[in-house]
Amino acid sequence: MIKAKDIMTREVVTLTPDTEVTKAAKLLLEKGFNALPVVDEEGRLVGILCQSDLISQQEALPMPSYFTLLDSFIPVTSLNKMEKEVQKIAATTVGQAMTSEPVTVGLDTGIEEIASLMVDKGFHTLPVLDQGKLAGVVGKEDVLRTLVGKG
Repeated sequence: MIKAKDIMTREVVTLTPDTEVTKAAKLLLEKGFNALPVVDEEGRLVGILCQSDLISQQEALPMPSYFTLLDSFIPVTSLNKMEKEVQKIAATTVGQAMTSEPVTVGLDTGIEEIASLMVDKGFHTLPVLDQGKLAGVVGKEDVLRTLVGKG
C-alpha cells in the first residue's frame, strides 16, 4: 500500500506565527501553494495557513444573532467565536490568521485515507507528522501524480 511517506514533499516551505500576513500571501501566490504549515522554533506544527484563511479577511464581520428574554439581549453566537472572527479579519501575522490544530496524517497513513480526507473534508494540503514534528506535506498534486504513475 502507498503511504504518505512514499508520496509526500519533504522539502517544505514553512511559516512561523510571527510572519507578516502580507509576506505569507505573496509566498502562497508566487509559489502556487494552497497552504503552508506554520511551525514553532522547535519545528512543531502549530497551525496551517490556507488561501481561504486569507480570503476570510475580506469577509464582513458576521453579526451575532440575539434573542430577548425579560427585556435582556442574549447572544446566540458565542462571544469567544465572535472574537476569533474579529482577530482573523484584522490579522497582521500568520499566528492570528492561521487555522490552529490542523488535520494531519502520519508517515504510514495510506493513500486511500489521504484521498478521503481531501475529498470529504475539502483539504488541498495535509501536513505529515513524524513523532509530533513536521516531516512533509501531501498535496492533491502528490496524490494525482501517484494515480498517473499507476496508469
